[in-house]
Amino acid sequence: MKDLDTREWLLTNGLGSFASGTVGDARTRTYHAWLMAALEPPGRRTLLLSHLDASLEVAGESWALSTNFWSGGKIEPLGYQLLQSFEIDPVPSWIWGQEHWRLTRQLVMPYGLVATKNWESLSNAEFCNRILIQYRYEGTKIATLRLRPLIGDRDFHHQQSATEGLQFSQLVKPQQIYLQGIRGNQVGSPWLLRWSVGEYQPEGVWYWNYYYPEENRRGLGDKEDLYSPGYLSVLLHPGEAVILEARVGWPEVALPELNPNAFEQAVQAEQERQSQLYAQAPVTMKGERDIIWHQLLRSGDQFIAYRASISGPSVIAGYPWFNDWGRDTLIALPGLTLATGRFALARGLLETFGAYCRGGLIPNAFPDAGAEPIYNSIDASLWWIEILGIYLETTQDWDFLAEQYPLVRKIYKAFTAGTFYHIRVDAADGLLTWDVPNVALTWMDVVIDGRPVTPRRGKPIEINALWYSALCWMTRWTEKLVEDSTSNRRRLSDQAQHYAQQAQKVKSSLQKFWNSERNYLYDTIEPDDRRNARIRPNAVLALSLEHCGFAKAQGRRVLRVACDRLLTPYGLRSLDPSDPAYVGYYNGDRWHRDRAYHQGTVWSWLIGPFIRAWKRFYETEPLPWNPLPLLEHFQEQACLGSISEIFDGDPPHSPQGAIAQAWSVAELIRHFEDFGF
Repeated sequence: MKDLDTREWLLTNGLGSFASGTVGDARTRTYHAWLMAALEPPGRRTLLLSHLDASLEVAGESWALSTNFWSGGKIEPLGYQLLQSFEIDPVPSWIWGQEHWRLTRQLVMPYGLVATKNWESLSNAEFCNRILIQYRYEGTKIATLRLRPLIGDRDFHHQQSATEGLQFSQLVKPQQIYLQGIRGNQVGSPWLLRWSVGEYQPEGVWYWNYYYPEENRRGLGDKEDLYSPGYLSVLLHPGEAVILEARVGWPEVALPELNPNAFEQAVQAEQERQSQLYAQAPVTMKGERDIIWHQLLRSGDQFIAYRASISGPSVIAGYPWFNDWGRDTLIALPGLTLATGRFALARGLLETFGAYCRGGLIPNAFPDAGAEPIYNSIDASLWWIEILGIYLETTQDWDFLAEQYPLVRKIYKAFTAGTFYHIRVDAADGLLTWDVPNVALTWMDVVIDGRPVTPRRGKPIEINALWYSALCWMTRWTEKLVEDSTSNRRRLSDQAQHYAQQAQKVKSSLQKFWNSERNYLYDTIEPDDRRNARIRPNAVLALSLEHCGFAKAQGRRVLRVACDRLLTPYGLRSLDPSDPAYVGYYNGDRWHRDRAYHQGTVWSWLIGPFIRAWKRFYETEPLPWNPLPLLEHFQEQACLGSISEIFDGDPPHSPQGAIAQAWSVAELIRHFEDFGF
């Protein structure tokens, strides 16, 4: 490779653990490592193994294969210049070479949930965090491969410094070392590094001032010290390989032998697991579409994770830095589970989040064990009802409705009577409102120095569209329960009638959002009854729900404006570019990035609601959006095989934010059949 390729790759294991790096093999982020282990799945993600520095000696000549950024901007060694190729499928594979030799490295991160057949038996789940690395040599002469592990013991958000009083203990045994970080009286997580062949030499040394240019670009800490406990020397004949494994914990029983068969078996096991997911999906594709479809299914699976604190499934919102969030999980659920035929998983996610409902609110974030969930979302409960409805229509699982209906009533009563953040129904018009300063409860939730960047107090459009859809669902469900009931028919019938009347009132009141001057919907009706006329994608969200309260003529006008002001090849802008508050590029330090986050930045997940709204209001007209740029991004840009969280509002719409975002991928899966290519 003439130039250093900084596109990224990602491996996950179903526990929140991950491995990531660049095609050119240089670490450009704090989050690049080969074993970022979720010690309390999916939380406490901890860097244990950063990477292995490698050099190869053949016939007295040595080549350094690694590529490292150092403080001051120097890149050394320049191993990427020896890189001949990189492949992402079936596992990340690099080939370095010269005229007379070739070295291939492959990584596989085995699925971490063991002794578990499905998402319905998680109470007995066991988990294992590990990664396998294989180097295979081809050449005309015997070679010596030297591998130096670079390790750490730090939270995945922060850099490590040699001045923190951090030490590492190592216990050397045949073909393995036991490692553990120590800070004063605190000991880190024990882990194991083992290998199939080679001679290990303990030689503890700190490597200072690794530099992470992506963190520098984001205005964050960009330097790190990594520790190396020693190095491994491996004599390789042509065709031979060495396999290494990094594994969390110190096993009490002997582990299976490491050899090339063990590596291939791990790759095969993951391929078989993926094949089961492909077979489960209710649709099949042909030709190139089938290849992309399988890539999308594999990408979507990377976000499904086990949460130990609730003994249930969850969804990582995005890699490398996000945790699992309620709103993101629910919005992503149809694409990740229903469109893929993973109905038991969908049921488990709905059940899990519903079980933690408090005061009518579904948590927007689960903490780790021993802490309380975070209830800072007005819409998570409404999304829960919306997605429950889509699940029920897809699966006809009416027993689940009977189980969850009391929770539906609980949410309804809390919202109508009033709950946290002064969330309540306005008796005058039936619309849902809230009024607490200096908090942000909708998906546009950035707060800087205690002040929301996009204050949306009062009656946001998408919140009330969700409220209307919820009332329609509740009408439908109570009517269904009346059919199946023998003892509560009168009570349920009265409830159905009440919900229907309330839904009709809300539908009439939704006309308050119609802005005839701009042929669009007001974004928010503020507590003092002023209308916020900014053109945002929340109007499109309002048109995309299962039940829509707006007339066809209105919906068509809104979508025309959205096409003109918000639609890009990668999703919808969060604000009209002609608005004085518009920010076209998402860059700089955290303050500048947060200012741009919902002020023009393109969100790729919003293409899903746009497609659903378009199909409703322009059912016979072709979609005015070409999916190929976003699919090209998925296959060739940023994180290979995933979709970025956001893109710049202005051309060329460079990818930004998290390199892999759950709801971005989920919406492509959900609408892949709609793409005509």
